Amino acid sequence: MRMRPTLSWTAGEDALSGAVDPAPVADALRAGGVLVLSGAGISTESGIPDYRGEGGSLSRHTPMTYQEFTADARARRRYWARSHLGWRVFGRARPNAGHRAVAAFGRHGLLAGVITQNVDGLHQRAGSADAVELHGSLDRVVCLACGDLSPRRELARTLEEANPGFAPTATTLNPDGDADLTDEQVGDFQVVPCTVCGGVLKPDVVFFGESVPPARVALCRARVDAATSLLVLGSSLTVMSGLRFVRQAASAGKPVLIVNRDPTRGDRHAAARVALPLGAALTTVADRLGIGLDD
Repeated sequence: MRMRPTLSWTAGEDALSGAVDPAPVADALRAGGVLVLSGAGISTESGIPDYRGEGGSLSRHTPMTYQEFTADARARRRYWARSHLGWRVFGRARPNAGHRAVAAFGRHGLLAGVITQNVDGLHQRAGSADAVELHGSLDRVVCLACGDLSPRRELARTLEEANPGFAPTATTLNPDGDADLTDEQVGDFQVVPCTVCGGVLKPDVVFFGESVPPARVALCRARVDAATSLLVLGSSLTVMSGLRFVRQAASAGKPVLIVNRDPTRGDRHAAARVALPLGAALTTVADRLGIGLDD
């Protein structure tokens, strides 16, 4: 049976009023031991849209589920055509002030680590080398038959060779790295198999409807245990994969702070929510702490 992902959440009476002064975030970082949990909202200033914010991709786009991808060859063709085109743009995205601020906080010893729900690799490019990629990364491809891992750039080259002249126009990129294409634009796009065993290739990311690997969840839970506080950046916390860490921190009596312009599903567990764009908020915090983003 196919399962549909949790795509929406409606704010209730427990939603926090958004503050416009990031002082609580600066205070938490000053004390040190902060664990960052980031979502798609931190990458919007790099040109990658989020799922649920204003103009978010879910208003026009339903992400591929794991069940659809594994069960339907036509769905895989559609996914890889869209993803191959989107990768050309996605791969050129660069870290913004929010990513650089998180990396700077880490270099100054203020963080207990970074967990990101994003698959764009921008935290790592900014300098947060030890960020845990909760949902994986589009930089890698995995074979569902033999488990072989390979760089995405190799698959991109193979797909170019298998689909000469494939260059439809797509104006919209989605947070999962694919572009909006019609069935006509997808056409007879050729999907390529694993070069090791001939199996089905999938990006090494956790699709909607798929579970985060238990070992990765355990690693993240250990980081929550070791942290003094939890700082959520740019996530609505709609899906349980991120919300569970907020609940864990709150249950342990650790302060939870959220920087997100809209209410989140984790507001009831938070001490404060700052309703500012991530780049501006974190740049202000860095200034107050006397930290340059490139220090």
